[in-house]
Amino acid sequence: MGAIGVIALNAFRESLRDKILYNLVLFAGLLIGLSVLLADLSITEHHKVIADMGLAAINLIGVIIAIFVGISLVNKEIERRTIYTIMARPISRAFFIMGKYVGLAFTLFVNMAIMLAVFLLTLWLYHVPIQPSIFQAVLLIFVEILVVTAIALFFSTFTSTTLSAIFTLGLYVIGHLTADLRTMVANSDGGPIKFLVDLLYYLCPNLEMLNIKGQAAVGIVAAPEYVMLASLYGVMYAGMLLTGACLVFQQRDF
Repeated sequence: MGAIGVIALNAFRESLRDKILYNLVLFAGLLIGLSVLLADLSITEHHKVIADMGLAAINLIGVIIAIFVGISLVNKEIERRTIYTIMARPISRAFFIMGKYVGLAFTLFVNMAIMLAVFLLTLWLYHVPIQPSIFQAVLLIFVEILVVTAIALFFSTFTSTTLSAIFTLGLYVIGHLTADLRTMVANSDGGPIKFLVDLLYYLCPNLEMLNIKGQAAVGIVAAPEYVMLASLYGVMYAGMLLTGACLVFQQRDF
């Protein structure tokens, strides 16, 4: 096993020991159960409410885990001063960052698999049709979480834990709003606001591209080409951020 694999495995084990993961997965199960209660209270669209709330719960918990575990991956090592022991070994700093990212990505994959299993069981128990669109939505949710993880890891290489959380959360919100904001100012006369919105649109991740939960909840299957291109976009953006994190971390003085 290479250096990246060793660091990834260690990061995975550390993440599993963090009780917040179990609490969040349990919370996701409660949210999915709440969706069933809300569906029972709804006169119409019983199936849509359950599917929509379940997908939203998976997305919300996945993003929370990505942000609050991702921002501590590097800072935790610095605060504990274990980074000095790691850097004393013949391990590249880039390998260290990539190993941390792979370990957290695998942790998120395991947690999402558990939440998806609970979600599918809920759908089956309440006789909600399990459409292929559900799996498309979950795939893009996972890609979005990979992007958020890369954002959190990038900021954690040069800022404090608090600032990393604020910046990551802010970029996440902006990533879901830039497309709508650009549409709103498209017919304006230009000026600094339009320039700023265009700049945000091209620099920030277009996370709304990865959001197909609404149509998936009603059983509308997205075109396979769209899912593939959206996934490729998310992976490339995450890779760009991961490269930036490696370059920034190379300049840190330890």
